[in-house]
Amino acid sequence: MKTSIKAAASLVAGVLALTACSSSAGGDDGETLNINAFSVMEAANEPVFADFQETDAGKGVQFETSYGASGDQSRAVVAGAAADVVHFSLETDVTRLVDEGLVADDWKDNPTKGIATSSVVVFVVRKGNPENIQTWDDLVKPGVEIVTPNPGSSGGARWNILAAWAHITGNGGSGAEAKTFLTELLGNTIALPGSAREATTAFTDGSGDVLLSYENEAILAKQSGADIDYVLPPDTLLIENPAAVTVDADKTAQAFLDFMTSPDAQADYAQSGFRPVVDGVDVGEVEGANDPADPFPAPDKLFTVDGDFGGWGEAAGKYFGDGEEGNPLGIITGLQQQTGKVGEES
Repeated sequence: MKTSIKAAASLVAGVLALTACSSSAGGDDGETLNINAFSVMEAANEPVFADFQETDAGKGVQFETSYGASGDQSRAVVAGAAADVVHFSLETDVTRLVDEGLVADDWKDNPTKGIATSSVVVFVVRKGNPENIQTWDDLVKPGVEIVTPNPGSSGGARWNILAAWAHITGNGGSGAEAKTFLTELLGNTIALPGSAREATTAFTDGSGDVLLSYENEAILAKQSGADIDYVLPPDTLLIENPAAVTVDADKTAQAFLDFMTSPDAQADYAQSGFRPVVDGVDVGEVEGANDPADPFPAPDKLFTVDGDFGGWGEAAGKYFGDGEEGNPLGIITGLQQQTGKVGEES
């Protein structure tokens, strides 16, 4: 099992390296935009790039792309990686760039408050759901093997973990009960790959009974022919992915950022499984969804980071603080250390 996970991670790393060196179709003499994004945007961005190139602002524009785990991508931009537009899993990965003077502090001053794509946390299961996994409580039953990305590097992992926490506290449970539940969930976790995309690859290659993931990632996997199903649990967490331009980017970068939240681009993203962040989007049927004609049903209860965790400004340190340089150790980070679930192999 560990060998297959390593192999999957190596394969993904190779694909990402090639992607970072390539550009999408566009005019040979046009401007090039550097897009730095979290891993699951790789396939979803291609039709958006193509449609932007059909606009006046995008005529002749080419794209250079870099994809990877959200936190790693953000840190790479701080270290000097090229980026005109950043699109990350978590708000904190953008605020890191704000703190470094690389993104303006008013980046959220737009109609979507800086959010470019959205999804929800779901359970990806084997075809036919042989373990009959329907709710969060099913994940902590003895013998259930979970794959989820590592909260230390992956934004997707943090959404997953907070969704599990909210399942307890949002339904009347205490913080102590939530810690117990997360301890049991981590105890059943057999792998913590570096990114959401690597976690999907590990699962589709045969590791685990259930993968905690974005709904869009599950839909994409089904579109790609993976022999999986997915379950929208009765209660889950709204995932909101931010995007921004860097301070040195020109007006074309801003035009592309604006285009990302247009009805046309949101329709493209919907076809890749993302829930629209604006009204008036003609979603149509979505291949790979449980019901292609009704691809984005509302869960019985939908938690949000702003409404249930005080926003990422509060939640990041409280749950995921690294305990270094005087920073308190976060609740989830501490639970990972206590259970030994801290890296790609568990």
